[in-house]
Amino acid sequence: MLIAFQGAVFALVLLSFVLIVAVPVALASPGEWERSQRLIYAGAALWTSLIIVIGVLDSVVANQA
Repeated sequence: MLIAFQGAVFALVLLSFVLIVAVPVALASPGEWERSQRLIYAGAALWTSLIIVIGVLDSVVANQA
Protein backbone atom coordinates (compact mmCIF):
# COMPACT_ATOMS: atom_id res chain seq x y z
CA MET A 1 0.00 0.00 0.00
CA LEU A 2 2.95 2.29 0.62
CA ILE A 3 4.02 1.98 -3.03
CA ALA A 4 0.55 3.05 -4.19
CA PHE A 5 0.74 6.05 -1.86
CA GLN A 6 4.17 7.05 -3.15
CA GLY A 7 3.04 6.58 -6.75
CA ALA A 8 0.00 8.80 -6.17
CA VAL A 9 2.15 11.52 -4.59
CA PHE A 10 4.60 11.32 -7.49
CA ALA A 11 1.73 11.59 -9.98
CA LEU A 12 0.38 14.61 -8.10
CA VAL A 13 3.74 16.38 -8.15
CA LEU A 14 4.23 15.62 -11.84
CA LEU A 15 0.72 16.77 -12.76
CA SER A 16 1.19 19.92 -10.68
CA PHE A 17 4.31 20.86 -12.62
CA VAL A 18 2.52 20.23 -15.92
CA LEU A 19 -0.42 22.40 -14.88
CA ILE A 20 1.88 25.15 -13.57
CA VAL A 21 3.30 25.47 -17.09
CA ALA A 22 0.21 24.68 -19.18
CA VAL A 23 -2.37 26.95 -17.56
CA PRO A 24 -0.49 30.27 -17.88
CA VAL A 25 0.57 29.41 -21.43
CA ALA A 26 -3.02 28.60 -22.40
CA LEU A 27 -4.32 31.80 -20.83
CA ALA A 28 -1.62 34.03 -22.33
CA SER A 29 -1.68 32.72 -25.89
CA PRO A 30 -4.39 34.12 -28.17
CA GLY A 31 -6.94 31.45 -29.02
CA GLU A 32 -5.16 28.76 -27.02
CA TRP A 33 -7.68 28.81 -24.16
CA GLU A 34 -10.53 27.80 -26.44
CA ARG A 35 -8.52 24.88 -27.83
CA SER A 36 -7.17 23.55 -24.54
CA GLN A 37 -10.01 24.37 -22.16
CA ARG A 38 -11.29 20.78 -21.88
CA LEU A 39 -7.79 19.42 -21.35
CA ILE A 40 -7.06 21.90 -18.57
CA TYR A 41 -10.38 21.18 -16.87
CA ALA A 42 -9.65 17.45 -17.11
CA GLY A 43 -6.22 18.05 -15.57
CA ALA A 44 -7.78 20.04 -12.75
CA ALA A 45 -10.32 17.26 -12.12
CA LEU A 46 -7.54 14.67 -12.09
CA TRP A 47 -5.52 16.85 -9.69
CA THR A 48 -8.52 17.13 -7.34
CA SER A 49 -9.11 13.38 -7.53
CA LEU A 50 -5.47 12.70 -6.70
CA ILE A 51 -5.76 14.91 -3.60
CA ILE A 52 -8.71 12.84 -2.38
CA VAL A 53 -7.00 9.53 -3.23
CA ILE A 54 -3.84 10.60 -1.41
CA GLY A 55 -5.89 11.54 1.64
CA VAL A 56 -7.54 8.12 1.71
CA LEU A 57 -4.26 6.29 1.10
CA ASP A 58 -2.57 8.34 3.81
CA SER A 59 -5.13 7.25 6.38
CA VAL A 60 -4.71 3.61 5.30
CA VAL A 61 -0.91 3.76 5.41
CA ALA A 62 -0.95 5.56 8.78
CA ASN A 63 -3.17 2.85 10.28
CA GLN A 64 -0.82 0.11 9.07
CA ALA A 65 2.23 1.61 10.75
